[in-house]
Amino acid sequence: MIKTAKKAAEHLVFWVVLLFLYTPIVLLAFYSFTDSGMIGTAPHFSVQNYITLFSEEALREMMGGTVLLALTVSLISTLLGSIGAVGAYYSKKLPRQLVELANEIPVVNADVVTGFSVCVLLIILMRMDKNTFIPLVIAQTTLCTPFVYLSVYPRLVQMDDSLYEAAMDLGCNGFQALTKAVLPQMMPGVLNGFVTAVTLSLDDYFIATYTKPSSFDTISTYVVNATRGANTEIKTALWALSAIIFLLVVAAVALMNLGGSNEK
Repeated sequence: MIKTAKKAAEHLVFWVVLLFLYTPIVLLAFYSFTDSGMIGTAPHFSVQNYITLFSEEALREMMGGTVLLALTVSLISTLLGSIGAVGAYYSKKLPRQLVELANEIPVVNADVVTGFSVCVLLIILMRMDKNTFIPLVIAQTTLCTPFVYLSVYPRLVQMDDSLYEAAMDLGCNGFQALTKAVLPQMMPGVLNGFVTAVTLSLDDYFIATYTKPSSFDTISTYVVNATRGANTEIKTALWALSAIIFLLVVAAVALMNLGGSNEK
């Protein structure tokens, strides 16, 4: 009887948390297919929000620029994070611990602190021009790279330590052993790190605010500014954008889990 009650309570907590997390998202997605200008009012079915989202030039430029930025930052972060994970894995204990410690600081640190610090370093001290996008790319890469490292390094820990040496014994040089023996083992972590970096870049607000050009907006900065002064048509079009992003994330997570299941 006690075990049954405990199990029922666990299920109840699980569904309550799930309901709390996803109800606002589902509600937003539902109203994105209506002509309502405010959530909670009586809606009628409409796809005008999606038409506005892809027909408004400012929205198209914002989405295109954000996606291009996210892909650029994610590629650089994935390369740096993967190289760092391999280097730390094959290093001695003390250097590896120092790398792990240095990697944890940006992860634990608040985004607003990271963003302001990078702004001071790159724009104020090094006098980089914000209009070149270089400070923004460097700043977001600083944010994303540690998370890639945390995705790749556990895959290396699970790998057989003798795999690299075995490839060398079979005639591979160092680069061939790394690409043909080690890289396939760490590839799931690399892909996971890349997806995580894309998500972090799309989600970032504070770092982008401090380092982006004044004429450029990411999705996050545009949404914040839109809630303050944009017209209702633009605001409701952003509901559609939120629904699309959510569906893409669900699809990406499903594909990654299916890939993991097939690997097993």
